[in-house]
Amino acid sequence: MRYRVKALQADLSVTVSSIDAATLDDARRQVQALGQSVVSLTRETRLGTGGGRNDFPLLLFSQELLSLLSSGVSIVEAVETLAEKENRPPVRAVLDRLLASLREGHTFSSSLQAMPQTFAPLFVATVRASERTSDLSEALARYIAYGNQLETLRGKLVSAAIYPAMLIGVSSLVILFLMGYVVPRFSHIYEDMGDKLPFMSRLMLQWGQAVEQHWPVLLGLMAALVAALAMGGGRWLGQRLMGQLWRIPAVGERMRVFQLARLYRTLGMLLRGGIAIVPALDMVSGLLSPALQPRLAAATSRIREGQPMSQAFETQGLSTSVSLRMLRVGERTGNMGEMMERSAAFHDEELSRWADWATRLLGPALMLIMGLVIGAIVVLMYLPIFQLAESVQ
Repeated sequence: MRYRVKALQADLSVTVSSIDAATLDDARRQVQALGQSVVSLTRETRLGTGGGRNDFPLLLFSQELLSLLSSGVSIVEAVETLAEKENRPPVRAVLDRLLASLREGHTFSSSLQAMPQTFAPLFVATVRASERTSDLSEALARYIAYGNQLETLRGKLVSAAIYPAMLIGVSSLVILFLMGYVVPRFSHIYEDMGDKLPFMSRLMLQWGQAVEQHWPVLLGLMAALVAALAMGGGRWLGQRLMGQLWRIPAVGERMRVFQLARLYRTLGMLLRGGIAIVPALDMVSGLLSPALQPRLAAATSRIREGQPMSQAFETQGLSTSVSLRMLRVGERTGNMGEMMERSAAFHDEELSRWADWATRLLGPALMLIMGLVIGAIVVLMYLPIFQLAESVQ
């Protein structure tokens, strides 16, 4: 597990770094053993392929660095080359700082670790493991493949969600236009009919009159809602929505499989890179949702006590029927990293097929529902006219 430490040194200067520790107290003891005073200590949960606050293109950096290293260029020359060609000031600043650290004699992994807000802990751990075998190129290639696979799966899921989101957005705008503009205009036409209007039409027209009379208040409420969503309410709402989705059996199971597939893929890459299973499990805990993190912690504790990984994962509900068999094969053959990556690939394909099927089903269903809502509004607006026509006859 990794912690971000802000510490006060003996010369009263403040340093920021990341350390590996089993617990928060252990991390604090490590800092104090160096003769430093802890200012703040927070757990790092950011694992992945993206950059930090500077939006550093970590995957692109890995690809370009691999190309240069494969050409026989040293690591210092490679980083220097990338810094010279970079035109974006934030990215150039990161590369310059990295280059300065390498020239001071620091290892590549320690130079990366000094910038925890830019370089993901997973990337740092991969580089550190490669330094033991002096095979940085293979480690970078493995990380690039990992990043590309995640991006591919994420792209498929986003593409599957675009059409339903656009359909809901356009339909909502149409409904908002009808209820906020058209219905208030129709309410004046039927003012003299009173109780002769159908009940549902009367309710809708009363809504139209309320909108016309209090539109500044409603507009202010809508602006306040948008501002609240922009200032963090959207994240809270998204978390609440995700929590509700987890309770739907079919959707919740797919979300669990997606989380497990990402866990397997990351663990597989770390194990193949030479990192032991317990430190690897501590590093990937931040990848899982809050509902699954306690289960992973319990499984890690069992594995630390000597229990087989397949049994610990099965007990804590962190495996599927397919992944469980592959884990057992990996334990017998001693090739756990490859088996976990194969499990992830299997579940990624399964999720892609499910996303395609759900998109084909959800699109027509949403179109039907929105069409019925818009049609009902239009019918309720014109229903009194139909009744007047019948009474005249």
